[in-house]
Order: sequence, then structure tokens, then C-alpha cells
Amino acid sequence: MPVNILVAEDEPVSRRALEINLDRWGFNCTSVPDGAKAWERLQEESPPNLIILDWMMPELDGIEVLRRLRGNANNLGAYVILLTARGNRKDLVCGLEAGADDYVIKPFDPDELRARVHVGVRVLNLRDSMAARVRELEVALSRVRRLQGLLPICSYCKKIRDDRNYWRQVEAYISEHSEAAFSHGICPDCYNREVERQLGGLTVRAETAARPQAPPPDPEGSNEKGPGCPPNAAARSFPEGDLAL
Repeated sequence: MPVNILVAEDEPVSRRALEINLDRWGFNCTSVPDGAKAWERLQEESPPNLIILDWMMPELDGIEVLRRLRGNANNLGAYVILLTARGNRKDLVCGLEAGADDYVIKPFDPDELRARVHVGVRVLNLRDSMAARVRELEVALSRVRRLQGLLPICSYCKKIRDDRNYWRQVEAYISEHSEAAFSHGICPDCYNREVERQLGGLTVRAETAARPQAPPPDPEGSNEKGPGCPPNAAARSFPEGDLAL
């Protein structure tokens, strides 16, 4: 991420030395001569994200600027190096408790300042990376939908009534309201009750189709007495007078 540095230092020589060194190290830098102007700069739409802040300044001292900075939600991620001539432990603890991330004792050593600025850059990059991951997680969580509440379900066909008062298949409703996907199978009870019955019906029909069929009846009937004899003529009875003829 790009690092923009704000230097707040009321002493002109020290301020100019800071500007020269930061420019030589390749940083974009702006400077102000007092705490009030520093606070104005920090309230802009795109404020600096790394601040080198002198403790003793007119208008607003560095500690007051720090307190205001940490009380502003837009500047909570700024990295602050406190620049001070106060080197005793009590003052350093006071500065860190006010919100400073690091400190440099004046007169500063350029090599030490460069090392501490580079630490600040690494911290800012880490914060930016973590913020990006948090945003990704928030987006992912916003896509996760959960089933909750009372679901009206039909006692017979097991369809579910949705929010638009339409009756839907269970798998369609759950897929729409969650990340679940369905793979259909057959449970043992349904296999015994449904599949075996259907397979049995198919077997019976197959055996019936394979059984030899009897020839269709002769429309002329049986004709054992030769051509012209009516069907079943041999079994026909005649009156006695006819037989005498």
C-alpha cells in the first residue's frame, strides 16, 4: 500500500532534516509547523497513514493530537512515531498510552529513524492485508444463507410452502435457501416397497411375453369327413326317419 507521511515539528531545522531524509528514502512527505495544522491535515478525506509527531508544539501538543487521533474512527489505523526530547521512562509510557506506536528521542539518529519508519511501513502493510481478508470473509459470510424458523410442510406429499405461498419440493426449497446440493438415491425401505414391486411386475410381463401362444381357431372348423362335410358332422344326431332314408 502507498505510504504518505506527515511530519509535525515546530522547530524549522529539525523539520527540514526530517523532510530531506524521508525524501531521500523514497517516501512521500508533507510537513506542518504545529499541532493544530497537523490535526487539520488528519481530518482530510485522504489523511496520511504514517505520522512523525513532535511532543512539544504550539497550538496543540503531540499528546493532544494523539488523543484526538485515536478517538476518531477514520484514523485508528494510522501509525504514529512520537518525536520527543523527553527520554525518561515515565514520559515514554505516557506517550505510548496516549496512542503512539513508537518513539524517537531527539536529536534523532537518521539510521534509527529509517529503521523505525520501515517498521511502521511493515505494520501498515500487515494491517491493510488483514483488513482485506476481513472484507473477504464478510463477503463470504453474506453469501451463506441459513434455514431458520417454522417451515410449513405437507403431511402427505412433503412439499414446503415458501414465502410467496407456493408449494415447492423439499430439495428445491433447501437448495434455494442454502448452499446444499442434492444427490438422489434410494433408501432400503423404499427399495423393498417400491423397486422390488416394480421389478416383480416387469418379470411377470417378460415371462408372459416369452410363453408360446396357442394357434388361433380355424374359422372353417374341423372337417374330418372330407370336403363339404359341415363342422362336427360326425357327432350330429338325426331323427329316425331320416336315418331310414
